[in-house]
Order: sequence, then C-alpha cells, then structure tokens
Amino acid sequence: MAVSIKDIQKLREMTGAGLADCKKALEETGGEIDPAIEIIRKKGQAVAAKRSDREAAEGCVLVKVDGTFAAIIALKCETDFVANNADFVSLTQSILDAAVAARCKTLDEVKALPMGEGTVQDAVVARSGITGEKMELDGYSTIEGEEIAIYNHQKKNVLCTMVALSNKVADDTVGKNIAMQVASASPVAIDESSVPQETKDSELRVAIEKTKEEQVHKAVEAALKKAGINPAHVDSEDHMESNMTKGWITAEDVARAKEIIAKVSEEKAANLPEQMIQNIAQGRLKKFLKEVCLLDQEYIWDKTKTVAQYLNEVEKGLTVTAFKRFTLRAE
Repeated sequence: MAVSIKDIQKLREMTGAGLADCKKALEETGGEIDPAIEIIRKKGQAVAAKRSDREAAEGCVLVKVDGTFAAIIALKCETDFVANNADFVSLTQSILDAAVAARCKTLDEVKALPMGEGTVQDAVVARSGITGEKMELDGYSTIEGEEIAIYNHQKKNVLCTMVALSNKVADDTVGKNIAMQVASASPVAIDESSVPQETKDSELRVAIEKTKEEQVHKAVEAALKKAGINPAHVDSEDHMESNMTKGWITAEDVARAKEIIAKVSEEKAANLPEQMIQNIAQGRLKKFLKEVCLLDQEYIWDKTKTVAQYLNEVEKGLTVTAFKRFTLRAE
C-alpha cells in the first residue's frame, strides 16, 4: 500500500532513520508505526552485529558542565564523514545531556538511560543501522566541584577537557586557561602526591637502567676513539658489515672494535658509581614528574611560572581538585 509523507516524516522524527528506510518499513507494515519502528530497530541490531569486529576510530567527543557536575562522552564510529554528520553530533549531545541531567557516574548507567522508544544503547544501535557503521559509546568520565571549566579543543569534537578548581573565582578565563593547559600538556596527575607510588618506582627503575646504559656507552665510545676507531662505524652489526663493504673500515678494525666493546662494557658496568647513578636517575624522575603533574607543569601562557604559581597569583591557595581529558587521536 502507499504510505503518506506525513507518516514517513513522523517515523523519521521518532527513529532518526533515513526517508527511504522509513518508507520501506512502513510499506512492509501496511503503514503501522510501531511495527515499522521494530523493523528499523532490528536493522540497526543486524548492522551492529555485522560490524562488531570493525574498528571505531573516529567519532564525536563532547563535554558539558551543569553546576557542580561535568562529564565528557565519546560516541565512536568508523569514518570522519559520519562523525561530522549533524545527526550524529546531535545524538552525542542528546546522550550527554541525558547523562549530565541524571548525574550518571558510569558508562553502563548512561547506556541504560531511557531515550526515544528504548534506551541510549538502543539509540546508538539504531543509528548504526542508519549509517551502516559500527558505533560505540566510550570515554565517559565525570568530575564534581564548586568551580568547573570545560574546553572543546578548536570546537572540533575530537579532544575535550574539564577542570575543577578549589573555589569559585571572579575571572572565568582562569578555569578555561587551565582546561586548555590540560588539552595542550596532557598531564596524568594533579601533583606528585597523586601519582601512584608504583608509577614512580617504575619510572625510577627505567631511569636507573637508562643512566647505566648511557654511562657504559660513553666509556665504550671513549675507548674506541682512543683506539682510532669511529664509534659511528661500529655501533651495530649491520653498520660494521655495511662500512666494511664501503671500505670505511677493515675486518681487523671490526674485530678490534668488538673486543674493545665487550671488554669495556663489562668493566664499566661492574664499576659504575652507585651514588652518581642514583643522583642522575632521581633527576630524571623529577623531570618526569614535572612533565606529567599539572600543577608542576610550565604554564603554557607564561613559561616563566608553573601552573601552581599562576593559580596562586590569581588567588592565594587556589588549586586544581580534579581534571579529565579525552581525545580520539593517538598522541
């Protein structure tokens, strides 16, 4: 039977499906709306199942604050064409609005929220059926605080941040500046005390090993130069073979270099000054913490001061109590 444009438009408004899909579903159900909705829903489930093994690397990331509560959410898809579609962005915004209004703390809570004729998860599956791409909700995080600032980097819906300050400030740009700092400098903790001890211990072990390797390497280079051998010519087996072929070194040079490398490496490794190694490694750990701790980072708008110093200049004792960052891009 023929279906009316009015019914097609009504079904489209209810499901977000394309006009052709709505028309076809209504034709199959003799113009009945509810069965047509079920057809469109099942189509979405079929597409989602078919695409379950595909990678959803694109998407839309949005952030919202409502009073003392803020959240970031990402709705992922397969292509930037779909990610930039107005309906896709609108769906992401609707999901975020619902999550913030309900003060959801977990992604599972968000997925279970009512939306349209079903849940948020049903709406995502239905949209997957419309676009033909795998879609999934990801990256949901929240913060709470008396003063929250949010930032959507360049308004491109790819990288979002949110920051909670310890108290309200008169200048709105203060919070935004810190939110932009988080976007730019990608900290992993507020300060050193909030970095897990396990992380610090691991970084110190890495720093110690790296320092030892460097000290041995320096000793080997010095010994090779003293023997009249260019260290760059014998720094790997491939280079040795290649440089002999080019006539830059002889087989005798290679044999002598290997002997020097083995002997000096063993001797130096056995006689490294422990205190010097510890001092250098601790310096490296300190540098690492300065780079990853928000309050200790160089303030991006004035590199002569740290973020902590900037905030203290704005208001004595002002600090950051929480922050979150989410991006779709590999960094």
